[in-house]
Amino acid sequence: MNKPIIGISQGDPNGVGLEVIIKILQHPMVYDYCIPVLYANPKTFAFVKKTLNLEKPVYVAVRDISEIKGHQLNLIASSQESFEVKFGQASEAAGKEALMAIDRMLQDAKAGKLHGMVTAPIDKSSIKVEGFNGHTGYIARKLEVQDTLMVLYNEDIKVGLLTEHLPLIEVPKSITKDGIVSKLKVASESLKRDFGIVKPKIAVLGLNPHNGENGKMGTEEINIIEPAIKEAQEAGVFCFGPYSADGFFGMKTYRQFDLVLAMYHDQGLIPFKSMAFEDGVNYTAGLPVVRTSPDHGTGYDIAGKNMASSLSLTNAIFEAIDIYHKRNEEDNMRENPLGYSEFRRERFRLEQA
Repeated sequence: MNKPIIGISQGDPNGVGLEVIIKILQHPMVYDYCIPVLYANPKTFAFVKKTLNLEKPVYVAVRDISEIKGHQLNLIASSQESFEVKFGQASEAAGKEALMAIDRMLQDAKAGKLHGMVTAPIDKSSIKVEGFNGHTGYIARKLEVQDTLMVLYNEDIKVGLLTEHLPLIEVPKSITKDGIVSKLKVASESLKRDFGIVKPKIAVLGLNPHNGENGKMGTEEINIIEPAIKEAQEAGVFCFGPYSADGFFGMKTYRQFDLVLAMYHDQGLIPFKSMAFEDGVNYTAGLPVVRTSPDHGTGYDIAGKNMASSLSLTNAIFEAIDIYHKRNEEDNMRENPLGYSEFRRERFRLEQA
């Protein structure tokens, strides 16, 4: 098997990020499927490992991807600064350490040195960079991608977000026909290329209660969402809606679709996390490099107590590996398609045999 090189950023050092990273990277199984490269402050890594009273994993310090070793944890120092870990406390210093790890990993990703990225949780309020509003938008800007889609999923459901971390009062004015069409195209292409779904079926939720009741409780469905769905359908996207969110999730209609596009954060993530709080994965569709993340936050309340579950991060790492291989398969098929006339000749030979 061709093992992908998977970069992992340390996340907020005062949270549970390094704890769950250390827990999963103890297991030899991970190294059978990928070559992990951790971007972290080595002193902080050593401190957290000592706090957990663990001897493994032992890392190999490398300066560049060209030096990495197979079947070992490779660590690239994103920072060599002295940092005092204060579990459970948000701080600008912790935010700076988290951002340096992200930036160092993105440097290698942009240079084509990584096959996938896994980002440990951060505290957005601790990162004092103008316009920073989370991993997804920041990574897209750094990789010069115009449109992406935040998707959270497990084996049972995939939920994409039209708008992400916005105050609720700003959501209606942020919903546009072009925005919905663009997100639906990104979702459809990602489901085909990254998940191997030949003809993905996408559900679109409405914004207002009961889809606005024909304009009585809002007109976004009539004026924006329905025209967007129609335009996306005409562009070849297999999408339907809008659906009223309460009935849609209550009747488990999501089981009939490959992805659900929610209009805003809580509309999609409250039902999702009710079903998949510990095993969900956060995925960014539309990037040139695979990027996943656990679906939980910094876990300040349990940081340093050896209580954090590594299940979501485990899933994030293995999903990054799986999506990388699926992309390769899909790209190879597109580059070497079986021509229609050749297909007909092969079919004729089979029928005559």
